[in-house]
Amino acid sequence: MSQQHSSGLQRSLKNRHLQLIAIGGAIGTGLFMGSGRTISLAGPSVLFTYVIIGFFLFFVMRAMGELLLHNLEYKSFVDFATDILGPTMGYFTGWSYWFCWVVIGVADIVAITGYTQFWWPDVPLWLPGILCIAFLLAFNLLSAKLFGELEFWFALIKIVAILALIAVGAYLLFTGFVGPTGDKASLSHLWDRGGVFPNGIMGFFAAFQIAIFAFVGIELVGTASAETADPTKNLPKAINKIPVRVIIFYVLALTVIMTVTPWDVVAPNKSPFVNMFLLIGVGAAAAIINFVVLTSALSSANSGMFSTGRMLYGLSKNDLAPESFGKLSRSGTPRNGLLYSCALLLSSVFLLYAEGDVMRVFTIVTTVSSICFIFVWAVILVSYLKYRRTRPEAHAKSSYKMPFAIPMCYATLVFFAFALYLFSQEEETLIGLIATPFWFLALFLCLPLYKKRLKRIQQQPAAVPHAAE
Repeated sequence: MSQQHSSGLQRSLKNRHLQLIAIGGAIGTGLFMGSGRTISLAGPSVLFTYVIIGFFLFFVMRAMGELLLHNLEYKSFVDFATDILGPTMGYFTGWSYWFCWVVIGVADIVAITGYTQFWWPDVPLWLPGILCIAFLLAFNLLSAKLFGELEFWFALIKIVAILALIAVGAYLLFTGFVGPTGDKASLSHLWDRGGVFPNGIMGFFAAFQIAIFAFVGIELVGTASAETADPTKNLPKAINKIPVRVIIFYVLALTVIMTVTPWDVVAPNKSPFVNMFLLIGVGAAAAIINFVVLTSALSSANSGMFSTGRMLYGLSKNDLAPESFGKLSRSGTPRNGLLYSCALLLSSVFLLYAEGDVMRVFTIVTTVSSICFIFVWAVILVSYLKYRRTRPEAHAKSSYKMPFAIPMCYATLVFFAFALYLFSQEEETLIGLIATPFWFLALFLCLPLYKKRLKRIQQQPAAVPHAAE
């Protein structure tokens, strides 16, 4: 029987669910479809791009891990942002995180519709999106455990696909495979085709814009930890494995691709995963990878639906959203929040019929989401810095201390500022960068609606840490 917590949410997710949710959050559609473009932009130096981003985000996760375990009443980073930085920051953080996943969800539904056209080109554009939303909503409404099961299998498909790619690439490398261009598979391709930085430092930096989006959702393990049976054991385990996963799923996979197919012949607009299977004569490669990318997009949409419902629930409990979002169904799921978020996801169906370049729109909206995620990640670090300053005794007692804490918080914040500068260097990402402040302006304009509630929260005693249950 799952433990019922004071908030009403159930701790029904098991360790295997949390581990696979963490992996699924660290492996996005950006790896499968976006890696061709990152390779063409940065060449072999793209390996450093993923390592650097993964390095800094690991410290964000460690900061989040210590804060969540500091007080098990925290259900997400919105709770500790509200407690430590104040309810106004909790308001901006919670609604922004909800907005992040709604935007990604819209993009995912559009992408899913495109992927299904591969098999059924004559199906009406609105049908796959409607069916996808209905399917994911049904699973999320039933119970958190069913969400965990669905995400478990989605993540497993992604893992198997990447491990298969690595195995196939290793086989081609050791057998001296010669590709259609006459290039023999070799490790030397990592440095003999113009060097490690063939397009210079700016080409290296250009890849960051796409690679950051590939990591969006890595913090989902924190949201899911609120519904884990044993967070004090399972949350650190999930976070500590992130560096290994980055090395295996990003660095090793892209290394294999570039040793078999030299970086300068990788098509920027095609998945290098498809090409790898085509090279060994797997005629169904396109269909296989299309299925993998489809499940990856479903995984992202599923994670987004899980997050948006929980965020609206938490905001309502903190009086920062309408009271109706704080009600749970009989199965312990935030039904009203899920239904509201899904209603907004239906806007993706209208986007499918909009004129213009869909991929351009996709890039812009995912840029907006990525920038909002950077804001959320920064809030986690700022919360940690204030926690260290105002609650030194809590840090001293912590069983899961963040390493190199203070200097790494500042270093990561500087990295995020630099990443925002990089977003200004490309036309489509610049549009997203310019558009994002309008979201924060909208939140600011809505702030007076919650002023009385915010003042009431401010007057409440701060959350008190307690022992793990």
